[in-house]
Amino acid sequence: MSSTTSIALYAAGLLLTLCLAAWLTPRTWWRRPNARALTVLACGTALLGALLHGLFGPPAIVHAAAPAEPERAADTPVAGERYRVRDDLNLRAAAGVNAARLAVVPAGTQVTATGHHEGDWWKVSADVEGKKREGWASSLWLRRRQEGS
Repeated sequence: MSSTTSIALYAAGLLLTLCLAAWLTPRTWWRRPNARALTVLACGTALLGALLHGLFGPPAIVHAAAPAEPERAADTPVAGERYRVRDDLNLRAAAGVNAARLAVVPAGTQVTATGHHEGDWWKVSADVEGKKREGWASSLWLRRRQEGS
């Protein structure tokens, strides 16, 4: 059904093109077949056929995907989740390597994510030398507790 409708609409586009060409172009163009006449017919048919198809053609069927269960991106910190520091880690006052260093968290230390992040920088809290410290750390140096080395 859809293909016959499309063919009929493009045929109507051809007829409209022929009528418009006869009315809007000089008669001398149509005395002999030439490239100019063929171009006018081909472009007119394509444009008018597409216009008619867009206006009167069958509506496109859009299949809506079933709503997926929202998943947490693997690189997004979860507030309260604990991570292990891979190598000595600089705990910074703000996100970025140019921010002031607050402390160095030793490799193997457990840190807790606060849930805040800016790109690859996560805000974490850690016990460093018996004091609870909170700051920003690059997530590239953090591993989930169950991950191997």
